[in-house]
Amino acid sequence: MKENHILAKWLNNDLSEDELVAFEASPDFEKYQKIKDYTAHLEVEDWDENAMLANILNQKKKVTKVVPLYKKWFFQAAAILVLALGITFAIQNFVPQTQTANFGEKTTFLLPDNSEVVLNAGSEIHFKKWNWNSNRHLELNGEAYFKVAKGKRFEVQTNLGKVSVLGTQFNVKARKNRFDVVCYEGRVKVNYGNAQVLLTHGQSVIFENGKQINRGTTSLKPEWMANQITFYKENIKSLLDEVRRQYNITIEVNAKDTTSLFTGKLPTKNLDVALQIISTTYNLEMKKVSKNKIIFDEK
Repeated sequence: MKENHILAKWLNNDLSEDELVAFEASPDFEKYQKIKDYTAHLEVEDWDENAMLANILNQKKKVTKVVPLYKKWFFQAAAILVLALGITFAIQNFVPQTQTANFGEKTTFLLPDNSEVVLNAGSEIHFKKWNWNSNRHLELNGEAYFKVAKGKRFEVQTNLGKVSVLGTQFNVKARKNRFDVVCYEGRVKVNYGNAQVLLTHGQSVIFENGKQINRGTTSLKPEWMANQITFYKENIKSLLDEVRRQYNITIEVNAKDTTSLFTGKLPTKNLDVALQIISTTYNLEMKKVSKNKIIFDEK
């Protein structure tokens, strides 16, 4: 009720300076402003009170009815509230949903069937909520871990390949030309070009530049969820790209050897240790130019 009262005062330009500042700082102000601009053309006809009074006096009625008179702003406030509720409902149910994990962040959310998704840094997912039961389809850009509700099916589409699942736990990573899928529970079907692979518990597959690499895993969940990044035969460019995403920093490399492949782990919560491992592995000298910029030079 208090929020509606403030909204009504705002529509009638009755807010004090402090109230106006607080209202404009609220998270819903932009939405109300847009709705107000959209409904500005709506008008409530002025009532001719004298004509109404004469009409009432000229009528003979046994019961006298009291007709309340309201200000225009009340009707405008009611119209805006109804329109806002309608727009909010439409956005939440009919507009395609997007979940994002920015650099240096992880995002956890639930799908309409209560399946859990955890997005790794620098990743995003798109899906439609309103017809989920008939269109269980996700579009992933980056890396995500899925814990699928028992008995539920859906597909994860990336720019490199597709994963079809049934009641399972798995991880999908699609970065540039490398596509990694790991199955932790149940089974998943992986499609990459003309290749199709069925993975069960403890199995994983990697596709890079059209080449398939099979490997196993002993982990119960992706290492990145425990603040570690795991690499398997990845070049220094891919290695540093992932470090950039996890720490939200800028890295430059001035080195000739950029083809050696790295297999191992780096922490995601200790930048100094991660940089030291990279320096030692590739025989580089690390310099911190600023808080968020690192340069690697050959020794």
